[in-house]
Amino acid sequence: MTLHVTQPPKKPKWRSPTGNGYVPGRLKLTLADFEYMVEQGAFTWLRDRRIELIRGEIREMMAPNPPHSLVVTNLHEWSHDSVPRNEVIIRCQNPVGIPELDSSPEPDIVWVRRRDYFKRHPRNADVLLLIEVADTTYRYDTGEKLKLYAECGIKDYWVVNIREYRVEVFRKPRRGVYTERKVFDYEAVLSPLTFPKIELAVERAFAVK
Repeated sequence: MTLHVTQPPKKPKWRSPTGNGYVPGRLKLTLADFEYMVEQGAFTWLRDRRIELIRGEIREMMAPNPPHSLVVTNLHEWSHDSVPRNEVIIRCQNPVGIPELDSSPEPDIVWVRRRDYFKRHPRNADVLLLIEVADTTYRYDTGEKLKLYAECGIKDYWVVNIREYRVEVFRKPRRGVYTERKVFDYEAVLSPLTFPKIELAVERAFAVK
């Protein structure tokens, strides 16, 4: 007696319509989405952890180390000692909204035009001077953040380079790129673009009280 074993039919190979299979996409937020979530307390569970919105993505910010905190404090004091109070508001590690890039970074120091910001945070068009203090974040501040600020038209962007004891100034944004970069070493003096009579001695940024 001969047994005939019937082989099960072969399953046809499934092909994705795209040819590459399914790839999950990232959920991007608009600036309006993000600000609404903040207003509704969506991030209160984070407690002391700081976040910012960069090109629609929520990024967690690094906790500041002692040198970073010292430099930010020095720049904050210098700003308060220097600016005309009837023209400028100084903001320290607070949001600046960039609607066209769905971003809400929190720079270390920002000078903005004096106006009512009760209902919304300042926008990039309100910024007169923006400063980031960079230690471990130097590549980020001179990379992705630099491109972000250039694209949205920030005209005066300073990066305080803690490791090199200097200030790097980026100006003249054009087509998403800063066309001017100047470096001010420890013994140099520099001035904001909008207020050329105001001076910062670089050593003051690093002064140990």
